[in-house]
Amino acid sequence: MEGNDHAIVRAVLAGDKEAYGALVARHSQNVFRVAFRITGDEADADEVVQEAFLRGYQRLESFESRSEFGTWIYRIAVNCALNMISKRKVEATYQIGEATDLAPQQVQVADTAASPERSLLSREIEALQKTAMRSLTATEKTAFILRHMEGRDTTEIAEALHIAPNAAKQAVFRAVQKLRRSLAPLRVTP
Repeated sequence: MEGNDHAIVRAVLAGDKEAYGALVARHSQNVFRVAFRITGDEADADEVVQEAFLRGYQRLESFESRSEFGTWIYRIAVNCALNMISKRKVEATYQIGEATDLAPQQVQVADTAASPERSLLSREIEALQKTAMRSLTATEKTAFILRHMEGRDTTEIAEALHIAPNAAKQAVFRAVQKLRRSLAPLRVTP
């Protein structure tokens, strides 16, 4: 369906339920990208996309046309992703201490393009990065991702996280400081 988002929203609200598919097609890639960056898992990101668009559809009447639909659904997706992270942490808390001898075996295939030393270094760097990102609070991680990976400004981050712009700026700053401290061992000195 051609047209701008506001026209499509009006069509959906007027009874054309099929028109919502145009909004999904138009915005799902951006929603998936932010969901994947926040959750770190493709299946979780797909689930967030579905949940965000479902919530958006259910709450479409509350959409105020003074903002863009893309920004509105993006904020819903960020909230869904944060909810999923919180839910996963609670689930992980209940699983601590359970020994699993039936864990799936991982097969590692040698990378023919990189030397063993380079592969080892790459894995160590990746592990340090993941550990550093896990050290952030959910707000700090999301603020960092939205700012430095999604290129969002402080106002958009504040709206997505439902916090004051100054708090959003502080969350990004704290995240950067924590990441710098955690990743300091990687710093190359001349």
